[in-house]
Amino acid sequence: MQPIIAKVILPWFGGTAGVWTVCMLFFQVMLLAGYLYAYWSVRGLGPRAQGVLHIVLLAASLLLLPMTPAETWKPSGAEEPTLRILGLLAASIGLPYFLLSTTGPLVQAWYARTNCNGIPYRLFALSNLGSMLALLSYPALVEPWLATRLQTQWWSVLYGVFVAVGCAAAVRGCFHGATASPSGEAAAEEAAPPRWDLQLLWVALATCPSALMLAVTHHLSKNVAPIPFLWILPLGIYLLSFILCFEGRRWYNRDWYLKLLLAAFFGFSYGLSKYGETASLAVVVSIFAAGLFIFCMVCHGELAGLKPHPRYLTSFYLMCSLGGALGGAFVGLVAPYLFASAYEIRIILAASTFLPVLVLWRYPSGPSEPVRKPQGLWAVALLGAVLLAYLSFQIYASAGNAQLVVRNFFGVLKVIDSEGAGERDATRSMTHGVINHGEQFLHPDRRRHPTTYFGPPSGIGLTMTHHGRQAPQRVGVIGLGAGVLATYGRPGDYYRFYEINAHVIDVARSHFTFLKDCRATVDVVLADGRLALEREPDQQFDILAVDAFSGDAIPAHLLTREIFGSYFRHLKPDGVLALHVSSTYLDLGPVVELAARDLGREARIVDSEGDDAQRLFGAFWILVPNHRAFFQLPAISRVARRLETRPGLRMWTDDYSNLLRIIR
Repeated sequence: MQPIIAKVILPWFGGTAGVWTVCMLFFQVMLLAGYLYAYWSVRGLGPRAQGVLHIVLLAASLLLLPMTPAETWKPSGAEEPTLRILGLLAASIGLPYFLLSTTGPLVQAWYARTNCNGIPYRLFALSNLGSMLALLSYPALVEPWLATRLQTQWWSVLYGVFVAVGCAAAVRGCFHGATASPSGEAAAEEAAPPRWDLQLLWVALATCPSALMLAVTHHLSKNVAPIPFLWILPLGIYLLSFILCFEGRRWYNRDWYLKLLLAAFFGFSYGLSKYGETASLAVVVSIFAAGLFIFCMVCHGELAGLKPHPRYLTSFYLMCSLGGALGGAFVGLVAPYLFASAYEIRIILAASTFLPVLVLWRYPSGPSEPVRKPQGLWAVALLGAVLLAYLSFQIYASAGNAQLVVRNFFGVLKVIDSEGAGERDATRSMTHGVINHGEQFLHPDRRRHPTTYFGPPSGIGLTMTHHGRQAPQRVGVIGLGAGVLATYGRPGDYYRFYEINAHVIDVARSHFTFLKDCRATVDVVLADGRLALEREPDQQFDILAVDAFSGDAIPAHLLTREIFGSYFRHLKPDGVLALHVSSTYLDLGPVVELAARDLGREARIVDSEGDDAQRLFGAFWILVPNHRAFFQLPAISRVARRLETRPGLRMWTDDYSNLLRIIR
């Protein structure tokens, strides 16, 4: 359910990685609600009442199928996305997901009630194994072959099967007599309730890996692409650690994993500092995946070692789910509005390193009486001080020489000044993650020069200067950045920018002068470019530039067959569509070529080289004109080349896309 529903709503909210983070927050909060329901029903209701209630809820949830969110939840432009996504998910999949989340603790409680010699905690490992297999099958077996609409329909059919099996389990667990022996019941009565500090450790040991998993997911998605594979991999690692640690003790060796924890800590530190400089996608993902696995194994291994007698099974899972929800809330709700930059991943790393040492000192032999000797307290305190000093240094170093750091749902924006070789070379840049979203010379004589991906030799630069310059131009731009494209504006021209992030608009106006210096008339629309184009009347653009980076990739919803129809609806008969497809990890050209060919247009790519002196970057722009005469212009014909195709690549639509097929 998780990757399917997230992919369905991703285009509605700009294709940003924050969508998955908020979705995961919802899933974890609903998991907590499901575990709370399981705890209450097992403790507060008789077996028959519990069974009847659960069967009624399962039957009622069928009324919400299929799991397709209503179009009325689409944002209009300036709404705060987090609350809207949470409301959308609650209305469309809230009850089914709530009931799915109750299954683990309820089935284990019913199993423990009717099988005195059973080991219910192994069912927790099996439950997570099922979840992991489902997640891994999604990018390999589901997404490449089934359209999103068919995915939701098939899921709804299979959920109906789950309801039938769930009702049968409720009947068996709640209406059949218990088979526990008197001796087993006596042992359960004699089991001491867990101490309050032990319960706090349960919560903390569940919070740290949950928060780290989300922070790593957001970090990778923000800088690579918001694709299901990069969502599923960290979640799959997270579940795998649960499986191994709760299946039995042989998979977690404390001595070995505590040594590996130190290596993972420094591996994460290296990855965070060197990310995006020279490393390949495989190296980057491997560093973070291996580190996440080690941290999750340590936290979940210690958590499994502290699990209580099955009598307190539901309270144990309740504390675990509370920790998972707290981790999700910290990354999804608290961090984006509390921290100016992405400090949370470093905070979580420090906490996850400190916590196992605290457990080792307090409960070295399991959940029995804690160790009361103070000898090791100094070592624990020293480690805490060292980690705090490291954390302070990392946070200070990550800010660098930034003039401004702001953050919201869409990520972290930084404004950074660089001195250059001399006074005329000083620049100011806007960055989002590791991506430069525009740079301006600070010297008054050079501040109107186009820079970065938009220089005169680039595909968009050539289009701006050689297409229809005899008359005033109407230019549309999806993605504002620092506003570099406004440098091409002339008196009489009209430039219309579409930008989904209000912080980008504020920073472009307050720290850069591209918009203020522009000689054309400029409008900036706060909205997702796709949604705005779908709602607006024909704009009759001479040029429409698509430069909507989300980390290191153009969002997939701006490359589908349907949106290409909207692009050309807004272009004049001789208009030109220009798409910026520079990407370290994704080859977007074949996707554009298929969509253009389907509409009877020809697409060509312009590959321009960088120039450090002019602050120009190498850039790939794909040009798709409404009329092929555009490619006969001498300046264009010299540099525009035909696109290469990918055998077997299927055209993207609103109902189908597969980013795994275009990874470089």
